[in-house]
Amino acid sequence: MRELDDLDEKVLVCLTRDARATYADIGAQVGLSAPAVKRRVDRLVADGVITGFTTVIDPAAMQWNTEAYVQVFCRGNISPEDLRASWEPIQEVVSAATITGQADAILRLMARDVHHLEQALERIRQAGPVDRTESIIVLSHLIDRGHP
Repeated sequence: MRELDDLDEKVLVCLTRDARATYADIGAQVGLSAPAVKRRVDRLVADGVITGFTTVIDPAAMQWNTEAYVQVFCRGNISPEDLRASWEPIQEVVSAATITGQADAILRLMARDVHHLEQALERIRQAGPVDRTESIIVLSHLIDRGHP
């Protein structure tokens, strides 16, 4: 992978802030023409720096107001790729990571209510060699630096 220059980083910041911004809008912010921004974005995609475009939906808009962190304890050894493949189709899993400690992974889930959360947990347990899970339901957010 090639090294990013300052303009690449500025373009990425603009796209991260608003992926639907026009090339002209981005160009005005970073000091490039719209065609120059398009060439950079195309190169960033071709080089694998930008790996995809997605839509981020506010869970509250879907009335998914129940949030939980789930520690997953697996049987035997399983690769992170296999874990990702087994949980990626479960839409309630909004993030997943392998971790240190006794648990093998931690998942962040969003659901409509506790019943919906329970259904998602059952699908997680059936999707791979899960021995057990431990769930922690979020009561309130105190600090969230992950969103602008």
